[in-house]
Amino acid sequence: MSKIQIKKGDTVYVLAGEDKGRTGRVLAVLRDKNRAIVEGVNIVTKATKPSAQYPQGGLIKKEAPIHISNINLVDPKTGKPTRIAIKRENGKAVRIAKKSNQEIK
Repeated sequence: MSKIQIKKGDTVYVLAGEDKGRTGRVLAVLRDKNRAIVEGVNIVTKATKPSAQYPQGGLIKKEAPIHISNINLVDPKTGKPTRIAIKRENGKAVRIAKKSNQEIK
């Protein structure tokens, strides 16, 4: 099983699917399912019963998880999608953008 190199708060680019070409911020990473929830991507409509949170009930739109293989991290320098390398600096693992060789924070 490969290690997931995308974290909550990262800006990602969608490579495949209905929302191909869009960018968004990662809201959550579901490590056990190899999926991530990206803001404004893979929007689904869900029917809900009235509750304390939704007193009216009805249809709500929310983001559904997207597979990790369908997203790529956005390079902080160029703003384009890039792959990630892991390098060790002073005993700590640091993520590096392969296109610009710049550290990803």
